[in-house]
Amino acid sequence: MALFRCLSRMLRARAALIALCGAVLLGFCPISVMATPTGDYYKEGGEIFDDWDICRTRADGRDGFLKYVAGRFEPVIVAESLGANAERAYARGIQFGVQYDDVTQRAEAIFAYARDRVRYTSDSSQFGHAEFAQNADELLAVVDQDGFAYGDCEDYAFLLGAMYVGAGIRSAIVLGPDHAAALVYLPDYPRANRFLRVNGETGWIWAEATGGTNPLGWMPESYMRVPLDAYELEDSGSPPAALPDKPTTTVPRRGGEGFSLPVSPYLLILFVLWLLSSLGRRRSASRR
Repeated sequence: MALFRCLSRMLRARAALIALCGAVLLGFCPISVMATPTGDYYKEGGEIFDDWDICRTRADGRDGFLKYVAGRFEPVIVAESLGANAERAYARGIQFGVQYDDVTQRAEAIFAYARDRVRYTSDSSQFGHAEFAQNADELLAVVDQDGFAYGDCEDYAFLLGAMYVGAGIRSAIVLGPDHAAALVYLPDYPRANRFLRVNGETGWIWAEATGGTNPLGWMPESYMRVPLDAYELEDSGSPPAALPDKPTTTVPRRGGEGFSLPVSPYLLILFVLWLLSSLGRRRSASRR
């Protein structure tokens, strides 16, 4: 999701304000990304749509990429990489399925693949839009070309979800406050810090790949106490429609050499807050 929304809930504490200022400064640093256009789209009403008539710059509404309506959602953008639309991400999942007979090892390998080859970057930094969702095949095309790609939390989730389905592992997309992640059905996974229930069925674990060292099954504590919505993915997808009789447009990725965050800004802020709290406790103890 857009970076400023992901951080807005942290404004109440003085330490969080300091961390926010640092994250904002980092957000203005140039990043090194592809300078080539991504796909063909069309504009309507100030928004950008693809040839499935899915809005890439808005998650809500019946045509939004998450089809978020009245508190319910359907990650329709993932269907662009499943079923009849299966391409790179699905095929990559199949490859992992052939390579790893053990489901747990397969799930961990897919998670590590996405975590290590996508670097967290806000949509505004990469595309110049507060929100711009990439489907799994678009993101993986950049990985195949450059060895890595850039994306934000929902881009990670969509890639993981499509790859897991291709690998024959049940997966879901989960939404928290201003955040998206993937879930994986591994009811016997020994390293999960929390098991979740989806549609009345327990055994789902969190797949948070936005940090460079995150393990599979690690669920941030901040999302253990808030309402979550999840949608299990199905291996089906509708074919794209023809682009309307309107001029097409491209969405360029910003180029340039410079700095890139190795982890999600959200995780960076959690670390800074922990560090400040630890220093405060040490100073308090030294005065006694």
